[in-house]
Amino acid sequence: MDNIHQIFKASPTKGDVLATVIQVNGSAYRKEGTTMLIKQSGSTIGVLSGGCLEEDIKYRAETLIDGQSKSFLYNLKSEDDLGWGQGSGCNGEIRVLLEKIDASYQAHLEKVNEQLLQGRSILTVKKLSEDYEVIGYTVIVDDNNYWTKALNIDANMELKEMKSGIHYSKELSIYCYFQWFHPKPRLFILGAGEDGVPLCDFAHKTGFHVTVADWREALCSKERFPQADRLLIGFPHEVLPKALHPQDHIVIMTHHFERDKEILQYVLNRPFKYIGIIGSNRRTMRLLEGESVPSNVYTPVGLSIGAEGPEEIAISVMAQLIAVKQKVVTENGKQANCRTLVYNK
Repeated sequence: MDNIHQIFKASPTKGDVLATVIQVNGSAYRKEGTTMLIKQSGSTIGVLSGGCLEEDIKYRAETLIDGQSKSFLYNLKSEDDLGWGQGSGCNGEIRVLLEKIDASYQAHLEKVNEQLLQGRSILTVKKLSEDYEVIGYTVIVDDNNYWTKALNIDANMELKEMKSGIHYSKELSIYCYFQWFHPKPRLFILGAGEDGVPLCDFAHKTGFHVTVADWREALCSKERFPQADRLLIGFPHEVLPKALHPQDHIVIMTHHFERDKEILQYVLNRPFKYIGIIGSNRRTMRLLEGESVPSNVYTPVGLSIGAEGPEEIAISVMAQLIAVKQKVVTENGKQANCRTLVYNK
């Protein structure tokens, strides 16, 4: 799960410290872009390692003043208890950036969260000093491609190729840290039967924004689906046109042949990232009435792990969804067009 959504939910405020993995050399527990929030109370949200760095990071965070940033390099290569690896043998180094939140940076984070809640992907770019401290930052939103003009950095650095991490700008002779933030992936569970309950729960825990839709009001309730972000009651032709967006993930599990057929007629040949169908291949072929199966349709839904019962089936579906989502994030990063939203500090 992307820690940043948990962090924004906790409302970072002045005096808190944001810790970010900005560089990884070799192998490590988490990759560039992983974040952790250290609250003034000492509590933390998110993790940067398997547990070997967090206490030291918290200690170093206490030394910062408002608006200050510092970075620290941790060597995880040691296989004995003398190094940061503490016997884990991760065989890598990670650089962690600590930023003490002041009023200006709090406003910056609020702007990022606002865009994420509107379903937009965000690229933040932080200019770094020789000591890898932040000396400026900008926020870029994914609906225009004039980002290089705002940053005045090498136009040959294609945004669509940027991954979270440190990149060098020849034009400015300076290092910049690029970090992508993506809105929560959206999952629509179409059908509020018993097998939808664990799927909703697991999807919520793994970072999906979950909507459950069904025409049976008695089934589609907050009591049955406490982890659902949204419940929609209505027949498919009433709900689908208003609720679904391109890039959504959909699992069809009404266990009602005519309703599944109605749903399929709407979602087929539309650019949804994932369409999973509960039931056998034979049943799906009947639903499709001889049409070929599009590449974004997964049937039977879920990875083939011999799953039985609602919980195991939900695990197999989530494993497949996560695999698809990881590819989607990469594709979005490569295809995004951006416009500058704010530049300050």
